[in-house]
Amino acid sequence: MGSRVVACPSCGTKNRVPTISAGHPRCAGCHIDLPWLVDAGDADFTKAVKGKHLVLVDLWAPWCGPCRTVAPILEKLSRQFAGRLKVVKVNVDTSPSVAKRYEARSIPMMLFMRDGKVIDTVVGAQSEHVMRTLTERHL
Repeated sequence: MGSRVVACPSCGTKNRVPTISAGHPRCAGCHIDLPWLVDAGDADFTKAVKGKHLVLVDLWAPWCGPCRTVAPILEKLSRQFAGRLKVVKVNVDTSPSVAKRYEARSIPMMLFMRDGKVIDTVVGAQSEHVMRTLTERHL
């Protein structure tokens, strides 16, 4: 089970944010909701997207220019919707099974998921406004 260390935007406390968890992460210091942005791969993807919360999956690759354009937008959304949105980044080069399962022929490809099921798909780089609007719609 993987995790990332995230500094709390409120108090600065460093927190370990798990890839797989039943609930959303909260700061150990001040207890506010933390941005939930994690990496997943073929081995842990199914568990990473399981749950009642909204999950935004980013199928990307390091060599993809549009993917690098979308990345900061998704990071910002994870902060804006902390406690309500989980962003799961999947590198299609190192996770070919996930890419194949969702027929990722063009990247970036974003999947909105709930309970492990796709509820919406977005292909190609989108503006922050479009991604925020879609996220709000699905929340």
